[in-house]
Formats: sequence, structure tokens, C-alpha cells
Amino acid sequence: MNTLIGNGPRHPGLWIDHQTHYSSQLQSSTISTVTSSTQGREELKQVSSQLATLSQQGQWIVLISPPNIGYKKMLAEAGVRMNRVLLVHAKDEVETLWAMEKALTSGTSSAVLCWTQSLDARDSRRLQIVAKSARALGVVIEDANSSSQVEAHNPIIDSALQPSLFSSVH
Repeated sequence: MNTLIGNGPRHPGLWIDHQTHYSSQLQSSTISTVTSSTQGREELKQVSSQLATLSQQGQWIVLISPPNIGYKKMLAEAGVRMNRVLLVHAKDEVETLWAMEKALTSGTSSAVLCWTQSLDARDSRRLQIVAKSARALGVVIEDANSSSQVEAHNPIIDSALQPSLFSSVH
């Protein structure tokens, strides 16, 4: 019953070019979290050339809740195909992170950039789990002002008083 048919390998994992497959997976499915005091302006400038390359692939570049920092002009000057940019305006932090999770795992996006307040430990862990099934590059840009305010509080009390941003996402 377990006889090998022919001399060819039967496992599909053996048929792919592992070096190309894993290097492209690492480049396209990582989630980075950065804290910004410029509302993400400098961080967007740093990744704009990579976004220009990704926009040529025909998939979406998703911007979730971006502040008014002139991102359209920055992206256009970097060569990003503006007809491949999808703008999402979320009403709160829960929707922001839910939209990021969906965009990262949908398979229709090549990059997802999300502007949010600081993430708590539970939300950071949730993003680590999402990163395992992500099919796009993800960047979370946290507001430096809000993260310093959160760090000034007692984390044990805060975790009891504030629900996680992902607490309502199933």
C-alpha cells in the first residue's frame, strides 16, 4: 500500500524552490511595529520605495487610518501606483486592527500599513499569531505620544480596566 509509484518525489513540498519560496515569504509576510513621533511620516518615507515595487505586482497597498501627513504626495513621488492604494478609515482601534488582520490574510494585498495608538501585550500577541498566516508585508505605526502615556500607568490595573483592542474580534 505504501509503495512508491515511479522514482519521483510524492510530497508537494519537495517540488518548490525552497530558497526562493522562503525568502519571498519572509519579505512579504512580516509584521513590523514602529513607534513614531512624526505620525509615521518618516517611516512612510523609508518604506515608500518598497511600496512602489510592491504596487507593481497588481495587489493592493492598504493604508488603514492614516493621519493627514501628505501620504498621497509621498507615495506618488516614490512611484507607487496610486490606483493600487486602498484607503480604509476605521471608526476605532478595534476596527483598525481587525481591518489589518483581514487585509494581511486575504491574499489580495502586498502591503498593509496601519496607524494606531499603542498596542497592549494582548494585541501584540494577536499580531504575532496573524503574522504566521499573513500573506502581505505589515507595518503598524504607533503614536509615540500615546505609548508614553500608556507606559506611565500601572499595567496590571490598566489590563483590568481596558479591554484589548482585539477583544471583540473572533
